[in-house]
Amino acid sequence: MTYPRPTTQHCLTAILSLFSLLSTAQVTPALVDFDAYEKLVSEVKQHRQSRLLNAEEFAKASKEKNVIILDTRSDAMYAAVHIKGAIHLNFSDFTQDNLKKIIPSPECRILIYCNNNFVSTPLPASPTTELKDYTRYFATKSFRPEPKALPQQTSGSSFRNTKDTGYPENAKPITLALNIPTYINLYGYGYRNIYELSELVNTYDSKLEFEGTAVDPVHRKPR
Repeated sequence: MTYPRPTTQHCLTAILSLFSLLSTAQVTPALVDFDAYEKLVSEVKQHRQSRLLNAEEFAKASKEKNVIILDTRSDAMYAAVHIKGAIHLNFSDFTQDNLKKIIPSPECRILIYCNNNFVSTPLPASPTTELKDYTRYFATKSFRPEPKALPQQTSGSSFRNTKDTGYPENAKPITLALNIPTYINLYGYGYRNIYELSELVNTYDSKLEFEGTAVDPVHRKPR
């Protein structure tokens, strides 16, 4: 029995296939374990339920011994405005060594908050000119589904003059608060004495005191 002689194209295809297999075998997987993280999230969900503090509880706890307030927002936003007494470590800089430098021990009580804990609604006696500045320092992290409009119908076009949102009417925004990954990662790094500010606080209220380059030290309001 005779077999057809392989063509140059057949040889080239075989060589490329072999090279692809060898390349794949040599790839070192990234240090990413989604399954382990998913398991961690499940543990944190249960742990977090009893660790949520309103503003008054948060303020009271912040004055106790062996307690730190941790702000994991960006360097710029922390520098501008943060809760008085908070220490800073950007979330992207979380490592076991960096956390050890700012947290004395795993038993230390850690209070966390993020942008999504604050709104800026001037009180009756507050000048409205201050609203804009304060809002930008605590920009809410959320995704609000928006309608996607199809192009207007033109002559010879099959497009319809309508809207296709891709989302249900009045779809609820998805909050992407930094508190969640901060809590999860602290827990993953071995810290269990974590408490989270759960209340939406008006920055013009007096429940919490602020400091930073954009805050008037007398009135505790943004310049």
